[in-house]
Amino acid sequence: MNKRRYKLLLINPLNRRRAGLILDPASIYPPMAFGIIAALTPENWEVEILDENFDDFEYREADLIAFTALTSSVNRAYELAGIYRKNNVPTIIGGIHVSMLPDEALQYVDTVVVGEVENVWQEIIDDFEKHRIKNLYRADLLSMLHSPSPRIELYHPSYVFGSIQTTRGCPMKCEFCSVHTFNGSKYRFRPVEDVIEEYARIPQDRVYFVDDNLVGYSKASAERIIEICKGIIDRKIDKGWFCSASMNIAENEELLEYMARAGCRMIFLGIESEDIEQLRAVNKKTNLRIGVDHYDEVFSTIHKHGISILGAFIFGLETDTVESIRHRTDYILESGVDAIQTTILTPLPGTILYNRLKKEGRLIYTDYPRDWERHSFSELTFQPKYMSVDEFEGVIRESWARLYDEKALQKRFIRSIKATQNPTAATWSYASNVQYYNMFFEGIREPIDARDFFK
Repeated sequence: MNKRRYKLLLINPLNRRRAGLILDPASIYPPMAFGIIAALTPENWEVEILDENFDDFEYREADLIAFTALTSSVNRAYELAGIYRKNNVPTIIGGIHVSMLPDEALQYVDTVVVGEVENVWQEIIDDFEKHRIKNLYRADLLSMLHSPSPRIELYHPSYVFGSIQTTRGCPMKCEFCSVHTFNGSKYRFRPVEDVIEEYARIPQDRVYFVDDNLVGYSKASAERIIEICKGIIDRKIDKGWFCSASMNIAENEELLEYMARAGCRMIFLGIESEDIEQLRAVNKKTNLRIGVDHYDEVFSTIHKHGISILGAFIFGLETDTVESIRHRTDYILESGVDAIQTTILTPLPGTILYNRLKKEGRLIYTDYPRDWERHSFSELTFQPKYMSVDEFEGVIRESWARLYDEKALQKRFIRSIKATQNPTAATWSYASNVQYYNMFFEGIREPIDARDFFK
């Protein structure tokens, strides 16, 4: 007996307030959650992705509409869900934001998934087909030993980078991060062969490993990445890639050697601050152990293997003043990082930071859900302790103008070539700087197309 056919429409919403990064298709990555959902959906369902990163929204017929959204884009998801609800089409949403605030989401969407969807998706489909879909599903954390490989053929073809995940979870509890709340505090690993097979299937020749920390904190975790790199090398898979890691990666030069040989061009490091007391306040344990006085050694070790560094820094930490932000800007300009990410401290639901600032009455924008769109890491959303809002915004504009000055970026590019002895890695870091230039100067300066630099 043939099963009835259904259509599932997956919508990737775009924050309409801050579309700066969309100027650079090289700076955004495919919606992996949708690829996984599609892989888990039965064959009697047609699956389609509507991706607002590239396509303007237009109403499309479907039996079930599903969203995933970050805090900054959740309001757009609610808006689009409202269109379908008016037409009596069931809507469902998941992701980190609604997992933290399911009661909010249930005001705008029919069904909310709290947690990682893999554990409940088959139940959701079964319930839908039997006309008994529930308002709320809570998913337990699963082992990744049998994680499905995403249906990457459904992603929009305009993505410059492909993406892949090898682990979930994080044992650290940084004040501003909600990863440990959503994905758990223990690392869960995908089988090495599954990772290599999926990596080979990605159509792009540039890939981002989306793991929050690719190398972890144990010898076994590092050995696992070496094994993945050896598989890439043995199979002669010719792609370039970058990843996120903690500062302890510089303590394993064998790992760095294999990463470079396997195509690693750049590593994202969460440096956050050059001030040890600020690191202690946000619970950045690995950086504290390494010690700010040894940051340059970390940078030099990574450079020695021909890999560039994307250094992430935060403005607006609890003890920040106008003077400390200027000092951090000076430090960044003089540091050995090749690409610079500077974001404004942003209190996201589910973080220790959000709960603390809410309790202290320091959140500026609380007209939710509308004000969630301000939580894009480029706008101040709370009252600083030692500055007025105007003072903070003034010094941030000043710092961004210094950090992303075109001539300064060109000088950094030349310095990166010398440090890494790898023009490709240096070019990747320069392209990343161009992406942040476009974001921070959206509507102020003519954008630069970063795709030309990823060769």
